[in-house]
Amino acid sequence: MKIIVVEDNQRIREGLKALIEGTIGFNCVGTFGDCESMFECVDKLMPDLILMDLGLPGMNGVDGIKLLKSRYPHIQTLVLTIHEEEDVVFDAICAGACGYLLKHTSPALLIEAIKEVYNGGSPMSSVIARKVVEFFQKQKQLPSDYNEYNLTTREKEVLKQLVDGLSCKAIATSLFITVEAVRFHFRNIYKKLHVHSQAEVVAKAIKEKLI
Repeated sequence: MKIIVVEDNQRIREGLKALIEGTIGFNCVGTFGDCESMFECVDKLMPDLILMDLGLPGMNGVDGIKLLKSRYPHIQTLVLTIHEEEDVVFDAICAGACGYLLKHTSPALLIEAIKEVYNGGSPMSSVIARKVVEFFQKQKQLPSDYNEYNLTTREKEVLKQLVDGLSCKAIATSLFITVEAVRFHFRNIYKKLHVHSQAEVVAKAIKEKLI
């Protein structure tokens, strides 16, 4: 199995390389301190799996995972990080990470996790797995009409059409309202969702299943 390590801490990076190289059937074909230098070499190295830190200089790990998935969907990515915040965990998973481990994971468990990803699994540190379970439990308990951002019925209609790719004018025509009314709803939606652009609105609406 060909593996790349992306980790900005040199000591940790070298330790991971030694661990991988010392495991039968594993080959560490490259180590990098940032995503940018990794992307310069990925075509030549063509790894099976990338062990990815998240707190990196320049492009962060989550954005690196997104780009990897778009360019190289066949390459598996396993996160190895200190970050256990819920939003970071879900951003990485939604970006395409196949597993999520914390850096205090023992060498033996890390090796098993790499094998698990390669064989189609999604290993997670126990703390991370608990967060994922609790998240879905909370989602299940929410009432069907739950509306965290207090969007009105009309704002939801406008948001849905915005996500569907309709222009401001097309939304106005579809909902039988003026273009100015659509812009008014846009401003309210931006304010309630705490976003500043149409791209952010669409991304948040899809990620949080607001429509």
